[in-house]
Amino acid sequence: MSIAPWSFSKIKSFEQCPKKFYHLKVSKDYKEPETSAMLYGTAVHLAAEEYIRDGTPLPPEYEYCKGVLDVLNAKEGEKVCEMKMGLTENLEPCGFFDDEVWWRGIADLVIINKQTKTAWVIDYKTSKNARYADKGQLELMALAVFKFLPEIDFVRGGLVFVVCNELVRDSYSRTDESKLWSKWLSDYSRMEQAFKNNVWNAHQSGLCKRHCIVTECVHNGRN
Repeated sequence: MSIAPWSFSKIKSFEQCPKKFYHLKVSKDYKEPETSAMLYGTAVHLAAEEYIRDGTPLPPEYEYCKGVLDVLNAKEGEKVCEMKMGLTENLEPCGFFDDEVWWRGIADLVIINKQTKTAWVIDYKTSKNARYADKGQLELMALAVFKFLPEIDFVRGGLVFVVCNELVRDSYSRTDESKLWSKWLSDYSRMEQAFKNNVWNAHQSGLCKRHCIVTECVHNGRN
């Protein structure tokens, strides 16, 4: 059993609580239930993808997304929806399901402008506010875009909160690749060491009391 392929969500899950990560991702003796928010998010993502890619009209219940999607659609460049990317351990691009895949990521929307050597990486969010936005996902996607698109030197990233009509931005330069990868590889190394040593310490937080499904943990509120 291997900890790879890894992803942004895996890293975040491990950082929040290695013990919960173990039960959900490694031993798989627990499964997080699908919530109405998760199902709603999936539906919004699909509607946005079909609107940008195919010009399919938005269902009436998602009309509130139209303004921000039109802004994205108006940007110059090739639009690629649901761009699946994989990297090997040597940080070389590979297929999403290749045997040697070490990291995986899916960008909701990538806008590629080869003339300006610039790309946009967009991730749709259905949270009601952007207060706790985590731009790490954008950073990883930008790093993968640099590997997949060697003609791109600059990536603009955006977390698009479609409900509250907010955009959280960041930008990334190819010249910063080594520095940024160093940070993520360090994070991965900690997760890998936990796997090799089979040590999965619990991190107590405010989520333990009501929201954790790992009932055997001493910090679980159900205990």
